[in-house]
Amino acid sequence: MKELRIGLIGVTGRGVLAYHAHRPDDGVRLAAAADTDAKVLAEFKTQFQPDFVTDDYRKLLARDDVEAVFICTPDFLHEEMAVAALRAGKAVYLEKPMAITIEGCDRILRAARDARARLYVGHNMRHMPFILKMKELIDRGAIGEVKVGWCRHFVGYGGDFYYHDWHADRRNTTGLLLQKATHDIDVLHWLCGGYSQRVVGMGGLTVYGQIQDRDPNPKTNAQRGVFDTWPPLSIKGLNPVVDVEDVSMMLMELANGVFCSYQQCHYTPDYWRNYTITGTEGRIENFGSGEEGTVIRLWNKKTVYKPDGDQAIPALATEGSHGGADPNIVAEFVRYVREGGKVSTSPVAARYSVAAGVLATESLRSRNIPKDMPPLDPELAAYFG
Repeated sequence: MKELRIGLIGVTGRGVLAYHAHRPDDGVRLAAAADTDAKVLAEFKTQFQPDFVTDDYRKLLARDDVEAVFICTPDFLHEEMAVAALRAGKAVYLEKPMAITIEGCDRILRAARDARARLYVGHNMRHMPFILKMKELIDRGAIGEVKVGWCRHFVGYGGDFYYHDWHADRRNTTGLLLQKATHDIDVLHWLCGGYSQRVVGMGGLTVYGQIQDRDPNPKTNAQRGVFDTWPPLSIKGLNPVVDVEDVSMMLMELANGVFCSYQQCHYTPDYWRNYTITGTEGRIENFGSGEEGTVIRLWNKKTVYKPDGDQAIPALATEGSHGGADPNIVAEFVRYVREGGKVSTSPVAARYSVAAGVLATESLRSRNIPKDMPPLDPELAAYFG
């Protein structure tokens, strides 16, 4: 089989995801990289011995010997880089969120269609064992017809991860309701079988806006401890601009009649996601996110308070980062580049998750006015369908 040569744009952060693709013995190699940080490029070169490294991603895209690229840069760069890569004829793994505007998502979709290039968006939660188990239970009718979906997201590291760097500035993210919730909105859409058609948002900057200690050159996540900064108001060295909400919530009316809600808080002491899906014949809820002891509890009998449910179905993580989701999603992308075929993620679903997050952010910043979903161009929907 011909060697698949992959380029990586954005080496650190989520860029380490692409390291799972480097399997020279299987004919897959990280052959090129682009990053503006000379130090991380040098480290990448030592680890993978690529043929080419550069501080200009356009030079990487100009190489004919690179067939596919991972784009793992900050959110506000996704649109520009993805469009350029698709126009260059590369197969693209685009880290979520797809873009930070609805228009940006649609521009990426048009570029993929026009170039007939393969576009894969990195919603790795569709590969997490506990989400897959919930999907399996729903698909086999364990709770009847889905009617309601809820998600609570406890972002215990929020102050450490998102208020010291570019994430804290809404110009770079639109807002954390989009940046963080993109995963959860996509999961709710997937489990509940439809896309949002109307949303309402509410939230505010309730804690981190009080912190006056700012640093024009804040430390990276790797340079800061995340367990020694408590309580949240004791955190120091925030980004000079902090204007994204630290509490946000949204209500969603899906086109199929299902109703969903999402809540996010960035100063909880714990970190995990909790989903509850209710149908006409029961409900399921995850306890844990893949760590030891993670179970999906099923209630399908009339009862008073019953904390353990009627059944507890184990949903343990597999080997690899994010509960095994990262190596699995990378393997699926590599197979897709080589062979095509069906995949578990969807560029259209990625667009609708961004759109819902954008609209909910607009709603919470405009006195909670409901926002209606602009439909995707039917030609694009048909092409990606």
